Amino acid sequence: MPVPVPADPTVLHPMPGQPRVVLLKPLVTSPLIEVGEFSYYDDPDDPTAFETRNVLYHYGPEKLVIGKYCALGTGTRFLMNGANHRMDGPSTFPFPTMGGSWAEHFDLLTGLPGRGDTVVGNDVWFGHGSTVLPGVRIGHGAIIAAGSVVTSDVPDYGIVGGNPTRLIRTRYDAGDIARLLAVAWWDWPAAHLTRHVRTVMSGSVADLEAAAPGD
Repeated sequence: MPVPVPADPTVLHPMPGQPRVVLLKPLVTSPLIEVGEFSYYDDPDDPTAFETRNVLYHYGPEKLVIGKYCALGTGTRFLMNGANHRMDGPSTFPFPTMGGSWAEHFDLLTGLPGRGDTVVGNDVWFGHGSTVLPGVRIGHGAIIAAGSVVTSDVPDYGIVGGNPTRLIRTRYDAGDIARLLAVAWWDWPAAHLTRHVRTVMSGSVADLEAAAPGD
């Protein structure tokens, strides 16, 4: 019987004949973006422009962290802290960025409140056109409905939708979520995961626990 062969996490386009799909880990070059293996982005226009078209206002120091095995639908965008404007005066317009003598007042734009890193767990599915606001944390196994604007944290295995998002339901009850997090299949060795892909995709929680690698 042939030995199962894992997919290659280093190729840019993992699906033959589908240039619209890119793996993000081999694509991303910014030190402010971290992506786990096999997380992908799908876009019929230019998926390789993900860093400039889909991660916006990202000047640091905050990071965008995306886990493994995440699926990002077309138009998924992350707004970072650089999108913030002052709101404590009469105008929110960022005059100093326009140059001239206005640039002398750049101190008015420094030290604006930030929400920290934006962190996405493992195995998260983003629907078409979803938007994530700065500093949001999205749990493992979550689903973000198409067109959602994620303004607050999403729990593990939560399904959220709307603008702003609300929790529609969780995919499992609290007990099973704890079991799934303990199994953490996304951290299994590639060879072991390859032997149990059917269980990961369609098995029960008990099946997944039984398939977990031994110590």
